[in-house]
Amino acid sequence: MGGSPWVQYGVSWAGRNQGGRNVSEVEALRNQLREFAEERDWDQFHSPKNLAMALAGEAGELLENFQWLTEEQSRRPSPEVLAAAGEEIADVLLYLIRLADKLGIDPIDAARRKMVANAGKYPVHKARGTARKYTEL
Repeated sequence: MGGSPWVQYGVSWAGRNQGGRNVSEVEALRNQLREFAEERDWDQFHSPKNLAMALAGEAGELLENFQWLTEEQSRRPSPEVLAAAGEEIADVLLYLIRLADKLGIDPIDAARRKMVANAGKYPVHKARGTARKYTEL
């Protein structure tokens, strides 16, 4: 999913009325991805396994942008690194949304549930200022 083919679909679909209801940005991207894959007859290749593998590959490409940077350099990336990282973040997001769609998972609901679970695992009074895992707090 490299490059930026989304220009033809518009930059932001937030709040766009679709079928009598407003669609979120995530729903709009999901719908765009469905259409993009259908137009190219790629749905046959978009199994959860393949999408998860592609997602992992794109996450690896994102990591490559920071691989040999110091901690400080990674906090203040050059414009070139920032642009490259942005491309890979987009790829990760697109594959994640496509995978969630294929599995019937609402990624926003899943993320909200995970945040609630994390708040329970990492209470502020125990987790503030430490990188330890919740089992070690």
